[in-house]
Amino acid sequence: MKLFVLDVELDKRAAWLLTGGACAAWALVGVLRNVYNRWEANAKIRRARARRDESLHRAEEAVLQYKESNSALDSDQILKLSLSELSAQLKEGLLNPEDVFYSYMDKALDVHKKLNCCTAVLSESFDQIKTIASKKEGLLYGVPVSIKENINYDTSCGVISNLEQPAQEDSVLVKVLKEQGAIPFVRTNLPQALLNYDCSNPIYGQTVNPHNLQKTSGGSSGGEGALIGGGGSLLGIGTDIGGSIRIPAAFCGICGFKPTTGRLSSRGLIPIVRGQKTVLSSSGPMARDVDSLVLCMKALLCGHMFSLDPTIPPIPFNTQVPLRIGYLENDGYTQPSPSFVRGLREVKAVLEQAGHTLVPYTPPKAADIMTELLVKGVLADGATSLLQKLEGGPLDPCLSFQAFPYYLPNWLKKTLSFLLKPLVSCTLQLVFNEVLIYEIIAEWRRCNIDVLLCPCIGPAFNFLYCGRLTVAASMTMIYNLLNFPAGVVPVSTVTAEDEEQLEQYKGNYQDCFDRLFKKAVSGGQGLPVAVQCVALPWQDELCLRFMKEVETLVKQKKK
Repeated sequence: MKLFVLDVELDKRAAWLLTGGACAAWALVGVLRNVYNRWEANAKIRRARARRDESLHRAEEAVLQYKESNSALDSDQILKLSLSELSAQLKEGLLNPEDVFYSYMDKALDVHKKLNCCTAVLSESFDQIKTIASKKEGLLYGVPVSIKENINYDTSCGVISNLEQPAQEDSVLVKVLKEQGAIPFVRTNLPQALLNYDCSNPIYGQTVNPHNLQKTSGGSSGGEGALIGGGGSLLGIGTDIGGSIRIPAAFCGICGFKPTTGRLSSRGLIPIVRGQKTVLSSSGPMARDVDSLVLCMKALLCGHMFSLDPTIPPIPFNTQVPLRIGYLENDGYTQPSPSFVRGLREVKAVLEQAGHTLVPYTPPKAADIMTELLVKGVLADGATSLLQKLEGGPLDPCLSFQAFPYYLPNWLKKTLSFLLKPLVSCTLQLVFNEVLIYEIIAEWRRCNIDVLLCPCIGPAFNFLYCGRLTVAASMTMIYNLLNFPAGVVPVSTVTAEDEEQLEQYKGNYQDCFDRLFKKAVSGGQGLPVAVQCVALPWQDELCLRFMKEVETLVKQKKK
């Protein structure tokens, strides 16, 4: 009997030892797996950076060789031309496409060294320039075009798990650009996972502002904003899901346009997650002036795009549009900075002096939108898909504060939401998206307006504030939710008086976010100030017409 009991006890001890050993082994496997994943992630980052550096080095050598063989090349004169002027001279044969290409390649490389805005030089562009004469009838014949990194090719979206998965063919937009004679020549940087209006990721690092190296270029099309704002590109293609074209355009002092979603093809574009249909993304042009945006839209809205992507309505570009203007200074959620309010009022004044009537406009339930529709719409799966994309690599500092709540367990998120709700004045009741759109359009019709003049985010933020101030995106993101075309136009710069006014900034709620916003935009003297122009869905031409009117009147006033 004693021997039997002893055997049982020994069996129990053996079982505990085996179980403990298995747990320890499993834990060790987990540790080793994490070590391997981190090693593999670092190896992918090193290879990606090596590919970028190699492409930059080859481009530098090609530029040097071309300049040595063409000593009469006057790059400075080429770089001074607007897109309209450049395109006209190329068509007339007054400019050589190769001279233009190598001038902009040289300038882009120089700008990148200062701003860290490019992720690769497209080697195929050196072959394309040799055969470009066959595309002389294209609207963008011989024009170098920069491309946001998620639009084509070996796309990372700033996350390591996406690296080394090259596209098998060009996106539709790139195909159409090439058919129209454009030469995609560089890819530009973006933030980790795209859902941030800064421009930094663990693979390629931080892109900085061309007007102040201590400020962000904005995002997520921040590489485009920096490159064009720094003079390294005439025309670029970005994407916008919450202001990702308009914010970097405003930060960097250039023009940017988000068309109605569905007006341009999205085939071949890489989103960070698929299936999110509440807040719609859209591709669009970024450039130095509105005329360049118009020319790009004309070039893209052609039969070739409609044949490549039959899901796009075959609506060619229409240049004949009317004009009547609504006016919005504060959406009731995020109070704009003093410099951007001043810029808006100055634009309102010159529009009125030109004979336009400006009608006060207030969007219904403006404060309801951000938390209940925008954030919950973009992260409807509790950020599960986003977190899967972020696995296996480090979290970039620009995203870490924003992403921290995504990692909390659901029970803790619900508990914190319940406890914090009385303290956060911005969290309000749920409203239905369709009802909201109908109400806003009804107010638009009641005011009898065609377009809307309203604020944008800015001036350019100090580093690491974008991820902490997602609420500020209310000024741009609402028009993604509504699927209204919208664009920004630079109109002024931050003055010393604006900085003094900022000291008195309180915000709409006087809460922690308003205090953070004040810190984010401080020290902005000399930075660009922009306004935002908006139209109803499918009225993209009307929006661009309004942007052109603003741009023209502001330039006339400065003269």
